[in-house]
Amino acid sequence: MSESGPVPESGLSPESEPGIESAPEPGIGSLLVSLQLTDSAFPSGFYTLSHTLEGFAQAKEVDADSLPALLHGLLLHAVGPADATALALAHRATAAGDPETVVRIDEYLFATKLGREMRLASTRTGRQLLDLAREVFDHPEIGAHFERVRGGAAPGTQAVAAGIIYAAAGVPLRQAVVSDLFAFCASFAGAALRLRLTDHRKAQLLLRRAAPVIEAAAQAAMRRELADVGATAFASDVMSGRHERAEARLFAS
Repeated sequence: MSESGPVPESGLSPESEPGIESAPEPGIGSLLVSLQLTDSAFPSGFYTLSHTLEGFAQAKEVDADSLPALLHGLLLHAVGPADATALALAHRATAAGDPETVVRIDEYLFATKLGREMRLASTRTGRQLLDLAREVFDHPEIGAHFERVRGGAAPGTQAVAAGIIYAAAGVPLRQAVVSDLFAFCASFAGAALRLRLTDHRKAQLLLRRAAPVIEAAAQAAMRRELADVGATAFASDVMSGRHERAEARLFAS
């Protein structure tokens, strides 16, 4: 071992190892953050949610053929106008160093969630996300908001938590919004698999065909202001309410 540290088995230093660059390309770091946060293995609690899909399945209002339309509707009329919009606003406020505005966005989004089940799902995953991310990414903005949530000064919704984490970790706004919308779709597809509404091959088709809808939902989310935050997918609210009272449930929402 040399004084400068261990040398790879090839005998070359890391800088001269073939295929290894001395400095990462711009944007690689933020891409890796997005990949880690959207990975189904990241324990954010998303795997416990069906995003009202189980309620639709229990009511026999969705099947394999109508699954894409339901996902697209939720993206454009529920997740996009509410969570994705709040995420974009929280990202901007965090990047501007304005925690008071972040709290106001958090409170506003929480207030727009009509059902108890959806509020609990959002805050449980948000709190878990903040708690883990403050250790994994180690940025003061994340820890500061977690302390506000733990102290009762903010509800800690998942979308706002994600916006803070993406901004603190240097992930650009557009990439952050698109990444979180994709994470929602991947979670939805996973729930569809567990509910036997699709298979693994068709789940991948479902995700790929959602790509242009994700793009449209993200573009609209980044144009909205705080007063515009809120879902208009009322059938989803109804199914969530029914699901909350169901005798048997596989998912928390």
